[in-house]
Amino acid sequence: MHGFENYKEKLLTEQIEEQIIDYIAKEQIESGKRLPNEYILAEKFGVGRSTLREAVKLLVARGVLTVRHGSGTYVASPIPLDDDPLGVRGIDDKISLAMDFVNVRLMLEPEIAAQAALNATEEDIKMLTELCDKLEEKILKDEPYIREDIEFHTFIAKCSKNRVVEQLIPIIDTAVLLFVNVTHKTLIAETIKTHRALTEAIRDHDSISAKTSMLMHIIHNRDKIKEIKEARDKDNPNDENIRTKRK
Repeated sequence: MHGFENYKEKLLTEQIEEQIIDYIAKEQIESGKRLPNEYILAEKFGVGRSTLREAVKLLVARGVLTVRHGSGTYVASPIPLDDDPLGVRGIDDKISLAMDFVNVRLMLEPEIAAQAALNATEEDIKMLTELCDKLEEKILKDEPYIREDIEFHTFIAKCSKNRVVEQLIPIIDTAVLLFVNVTHKTLIAETIKTHRALTEAIRDHDSISAKTSMLMHIIHNRDKIKEIKEARDKDNPNDENIRTKRK
């Protein structure tokens, strides 16, 4: 019984860990900024301070948070170390990085979705539908859904049955994580609609619809990131880094 209680506590800690990541994205807390104190966070997430501390320790180990004794807990990076196989955590301009990723996704993912529609098995389709349902449920309940979003896109890549495509999954995973962090859940209705359309197209083995649905999904993301980037550049016309990137 004691082991089961420990298991439940571990699950709860992992849930709070993901909720903190989602909170950082939703509140647009930048690297170097301090989080509210543990009393406030524990109350916000409805857990005890010991559970919160364990979640913070996990995020410190993953490179998301840093604890400065006597000062508080600060955001180190919105991208965890273990979610950064491409080594992009050190790039400060996350908005421009998100634009680079979305352009790469436009090159890759529509065709990956088309191949998934042609090659997905009935078992794959059942799993994809479950992932889509779970993602939609999380979004509608306003719960953290980064993990589910990553799992959904990763599984589409696996459905392509292309071994080279599977090696590209880290690009897709990092891009999805970065998109959610940058867009701050402003594309909720679009996300539900296009993910459902993707799922149905793959279910029907309709490669053209799958390709089109993925294309529209990524274009919506690109338009939002472009909007955010242009607003940022307008507000910071004298920033040397931004001027350099415009050239």
